[in-house]
Amino acid sequence: MNNLEKWQQNNEEYLVKALSWLRLCLKRQVQKLEQGKETAQIKETSPTKHRFLGRDRLPALPPAGEEITEKEVADASQEVSCTEALQPPPAMVILSQRLGLSPFEQKVMLLCAAVELDTSIPRLCALAQDNPQQTYPTFALAFTLFTDAAWDILSPERPLRYWRLLEINQPAAQPLTTSPLRLDERILNYIKGLNYLDDRLVSLVTPLDTGSIQYQLPLSQQEKVEAIATYLRPYQTPLVIQLLGSDSPSKQLIAQQTAQNTGLFIYRLPLELLPSQAAELETFTRLWERESLLLPIILYLDAQEISSSPAEAQNAPLYRFLTRINSLLFLSSREIRSNLGRPTIPIDIEKPTPDEQKQLWETALGNMDGEIPAQLASQFNLNLPTIHQITHTALNQTSNHNLHQQLWSTCLAHTRPQLDILAQRLNPKATWENIVLPPEETSLLQQIADQVKQRSKVYQEWGFENRMNRGLGISALFAGESGTGKTMAAEVIANELSLNLYRIDLSAVVSKYIGETEKNLRRLFDAAEDGGAILFFDEADALFGKRSEVKDSHDRYANIEINYLLQRMEAFRGLAILATNMRNALDHAFVRRLRFIVTFQFPNPPERQKIWQKAFPEEVPTVNLDFARLARLNLTGGSIHNIALNASFLAAQQGTGVTMPLVLQAARTEFRKLDRPINEVDFRWQEPVGVKV
Repeated sequence: MNNLEKWQQNNEEYLVKALSWLRLCLKRQVQKLEQGKETAQIKETSPTKHRFLGRDRLPALPPAGEEITEKEVADASQEVSCTEALQPPPAMVILSQRLGLSPFEQKVMLLCAAVELDTSIPRLCALAQDNPQQTYPTFALAFTLFTDAAWDILSPERPLRYWRLLEINQPAAQPLTTSPLRLDERILNYIKGLNYLDDRLVSLVTPLDTGSIQYQLPLSQQEKVEAIATYLRPYQTPLVIQLLGSDSPSKQLIAQQTAQNTGLFIYRLPLELLPSQAAELETFTRLWERESLLLPIILYLDAQEISSSPAEAQNAPLYRFLTRINSLLFLSSREIRSNLGRPTIPIDIEKPTPDEQKQLWETALGNMDGEIPAQLASQFNLNLPTIHQITHTALNQTSNHNLHQQLWSTCLAHTRPQLDILAQRLNPKATWENIVLPPEETSLLQQIADQVKQRSKVYQEWGFENRMNRGLGISALFAGESGTGKTMAAEVIANELSLNLYRIDLSAVVSKYIGETEKNLRRLFDAAEDGGAILFFDEADALFGKRSEVKDSHDRYANIEINYLLQRMEAFRGLAILATNMRNALDHAFVRRLRFIVTFQFPNPPERQKIWQKAFPEEVPTVNLDFARLARLNLTGGSIHNIALNASFLAAQQGTGVTMPLVLQAARTEFRKLDRPINEVDFRWQEPVGVKV
């Protein structure tokens, strides 16, 4: 017989003995009532009538030999006490110990449970209360039945009412003592030996399940598990264990592993499902705390996206709940929360280190890895479940010869969705063949790409990471007039590195509401930390402008936003490119922290000629274009691209190839658009003698 079977046997034996004792108590009370009525009737009648009436009423009394004696009740009570001492103890004993029930309160619980467990009890309750309608237990009946009765049982602070163990049906005019009592269904089933989570909580919380795969945590995260495990001991001083950081999957995995190691089941509650009304929140709090005493469970309260500022959230349900709850729980948030009114243990949770991520890739890929693990770990910053998911997907969809490309593409797909809300994804098409820049600027762009590729070797293998707390990312400023090739240069780097390129949508990031801009920037940088994206801040002077003298609250909060940007730029581990045509408008603190500054000068005639030669795709039918003549037009690369495109549309409409007159016509239109002075001589074209169009 195993422990569960032994416990079920002990519990059943206890219920049999307890119900037998309770029936005797009720019958004894009925007997006392009948005897009292008989005595009163005898006193009211004459001796003759007394004998007749007495004989007539005798059948209502217990027949001879069935009279309940105090000794029988005492013996039955002793048998109940013996079963309470069984090991493992019955459910009622466990319930009383964990919820702090007095012996009298335990008997009231048994009385209410007996109505559901024994069909003879309701009739005995009616007889014991001398009222055929009262087939239910009441506090008054309990006071009559049990000798150790105490009036404090009626207090809302005593366990029966505090833990919602009883349901009291009290109409407005009816006294509390005579109101019907009904045992809570969850508690009734617990007494019967059925232990499950309360149905009223099931709709709010869900088991925290990180998947069917049993992950082997890397060393850095296993150390966190061991540190937290010392606090997860049932029925000890309640704590809030704050799991801090931006990576929810890692926090959930560590919390689940810790709970599993200590024999606890963990349930997740999203903060948005926490009741907002005070009465509902109080009920939820007490029910959960009650469940934590009856079951080996712990709550994982997910407040990942909620502000941690007490000034903004002091009256929120979260703070009311944390000040009321009296059991162990995990609180997941990005930043530490203070003033919770109870002991708090903050634990920083991060993704596996780059070396650990490399080992995870090697383990997941087995013998098919080669150089793939090192390359993936150097570029992407992913957690353990994501690495397993990507590997499983890639291995099932591809063969070994293109495994690297499939893994890389899948990593990009996993790091993409979180950025699409705040940024515009560009499809980089430009390559080194398309861009025309002086050798020095081209060399700087190549250095940027090379540094991104070699980050792992320099930072991790060569130990620079151990000497640097910030500035591990790469930031570059592209400064120059509009159309000089800043966006194209960003596309070239993205193509070289095979990474997603995101242009930051300032209208979605910058908000007039205080604190919203920082929140949006935080989401943006956190999403980009996974390593699969290059952030391209176009018109960066609008977001990274100089801090101003504080004259009012607007200036103060604007400066706070700039300070926050400075911190995030230094902490960001990826590649961030800032583009501006007003370099002097940028805050000097930004310029000092930039690793590269690439100046895009206005192209000179030889550079413009190369740009013209590359402006038309090979498929475009061109006819005797004089690129040297076109290079004399003082234009940027962006304007040259516009002219080439407009000239191609003119040629398509006329059904001819792209000729010099059409290009010059489009150039004249571009000059007008730019509000540039037009010299008609520059836009006249005469075919050279002997040349056929």
